[in-house]
Amino acid sequence: MFFLNWFILNGLNELFPFTWFELLYIIAITASVISLFIAILRMARKGMDLFFKIATHLFVTLISGQLVFALVKVIGELLRIILSQFNIQVITSSGISYTSFVIFLMVILLFIDGIFRGKYAYRVIEQTLYFDDLPKNFDGFKIAQISDIHSGSFNNTKAVQKGIDLVIKQKADLFVFTGDLVNNKAEEIKPWIPFFNNIKAPYGQFSILGNHDYGDYMAWKSPQEKQQNLENLKKYHQEIGFKLLLDEHVYLEKGNDKIVLAGVENWGIGFGERGDLNAALKGTITQEFKVLLSHDPSHFDAQVKNYPSKINLTLSGHTHGMQFGIEMFGIKWSPVKLRYKHWAGLKEENNRYLYVNRGFGFIGFSGRVGIWPEVTLITLRRSWVSYFKTE
Repeated sequence: MFFLNWFILNGLNELFPFTWFELLYIIAITASVISLFIAILRMARKGMDLFFKIATHLFVTLISGQLVFALVKVIGELLRIILSQFNIQVITSSGISYTSFVIFLMVILLFIDGIFRGKYAYRVIEQTLYFDDLPKNFDGFKIAQISDIHSGSFNNTKAVQKGIDLVIKQKADLFVFTGDLVNNKAEEIKPWIPFFNNIKAPYGQFSILGNHDYGDYMAWKSPQEKQQNLENLKKYHQEIGFKLLLDEHVYLEKGNDKIVLAGVENWGIGFGERGDLNAALKGTITQEFKVLLSHDPSHFDAQVKNYPSKINLTLSGHTHGMQFGIEMFGIKWSPVKLRYKHWAGLKEENNRYLYVNRGFGFIGFSGRVGIWPEVTLITLRRSWVSYFKTE
């Protein structure tokens, strides 16, 4: 942080050679860092209150702008030095600083847009997946998925209703929710139960737990209080109309055909390995078509993709795409890529699919920049191979 800000100050001094500006900048950065530190220390007692939100938003916005400023400045200076060896002067050092500062301001504006608009900019992403072994009667079967509601972060009923209306509009055969109903406390979802229980599907609404649902990220008076919070949350799933799958499965039947829908408790590297895949699939057979709900996509690489009994499709969430990144012009990037090899969208490996939803809500940073909240609509189709086999 010290080196980064020293570097930026040198660049800004080329544009604003005034002592007051340097002092103002130092005060702003120092206040941001201290506020973040205090917010983290008090989070276990106070949760993600208003102070936490202001501190984190200020820090994330400023640090993002700083990093972009520094990156543009470094690339520009390197280019200027290289060109100077050939007596070519396209831009001056102060010109590079000016360009860096303009881009810095643009990043700040993007984050402001993400805070006030982007976090509720719901979109539908449709995927059609083809399978050789999909039962005939399930050809064209539609699954709507949302993930990571994080109801404790919501503050706009009209905007949330817009997202729910988008789910309902898909008229899917099956609805699934892949974990993180709340940030920490079960009571966070209570005001939103009348909203989410409007989501209905002919073959039911099913859900699983995510890492935040267990209350691991705050201090409780006793283990019993923490356990009661979890039991309350399970009850709220039921009130919403979600059938919570806890290391278990159900059969979905259509005509003479059936498929397996299984759900595991949260299993994620570094986020609690609670789920028991063997228990979830106990009693199923290898030939049956299986859809698995598993909150954390790291579960797919660790266990699912090589599981002896083929799991055709795994639906996950968890990453949020870090609520920041770029998905346009063929570019797909987010800092969360450093933590998760596959962090959003569709992946196929070992003839098995994984789909990672980008999340319906938000947490920590109350906004989204470039990675928008998602409603997924997946259509299951039989491949031409399956028709050939039938004949």
